Amino acid sequence: MCRWIAYRGRSVSLATYITEPSHSLISQSHSAKESASPTNGDGIGLGWFGEYPEPGLYRDVRPAWSDDNLTHLCRHIQSHLFFGHVRAATGTPVTRTNCHPFSHGRWLFMHNGFVGRWQDVRRKVESLIPDHIYRSRLGTTDSEALFLSILGAEPHSDPVGAVAKVVTTVSGILDATAPGIPFRFSAALSDGKQLLAFRYAHNDCENSLYYQQQSGGLIVASEPLDPQDERWREIPSGHVLIDASDSVGPRLVPFMKHRQLAAA
Repeated sequence: MCRWIAYRGRSVSLATYITEPSHSLISQSHSAKESASPTNGDGIGLGWFGEYPEPGLYRDVRPAWSDDNLTHLCRHIQSHLFFGHVRAATGTPVTRTNCHPFSHGRWLFMHNGFVGRWQDVRRKVESLIPDHIYRSRLGTTDSEALFLSILGAEPHSDPVGAVAKVVTTVSGILDATAPGIPFRFSAALSDGKQLLAFRYAHNDCENSLYYQQQSGGLIVASEPLDPQDERWREIPSGHVLIDASDSVGPRLVPFMKHRQLAAA
């Protein structure tokens, strides 16, 4: 499984959380502790918001531990909201277009997980993507298809509801295909203002996901960046963590409620 980190708060260097911690994202690319495999070497990606409405992107197929550009970029880029991702491919090619994060307009998305039997259900899942958005489909991953489907579900006014609608529909597609097909969805979504982190699974166990609130901001990560720091909290199963400008602080919301509403 992949490993990722998302941050929202005061503007800081990306290195603060991507490369410098004792169990940084770089460390997790070759020594993950809570993943099916300790190695996540099928690509690296950064996404960050700055002066422009749309996010900046850096993606490459090299493993994070051998990418010198990554270290330099993280030291010199500062942002109030950014993503970092190291990939472990689950059946699709190791190409730059398949590396996370994915962006479209002002939206940024990354995913840890998979849609089971992807080649069997790919066509049905991709049918959820509206034609005017499908032209932005550059890769072949289930993750990108989920992202574009979410955009088609109109996340602008209700991003949690849009995600709930898509994961509910995809779960239904899997159940209609064959009993017990697994679906894991630990994902981050942002429009540059709010950060949403989802932890969900269907017919399977959820991938690990933690958060920590500091005075300067909120960090969400697949694994604690400092395993000895007791401030890390696990995002409960079936929940979404929401951090928005209009909220007092991050809120944990039961994701299943939105799922049930979307299915009604």
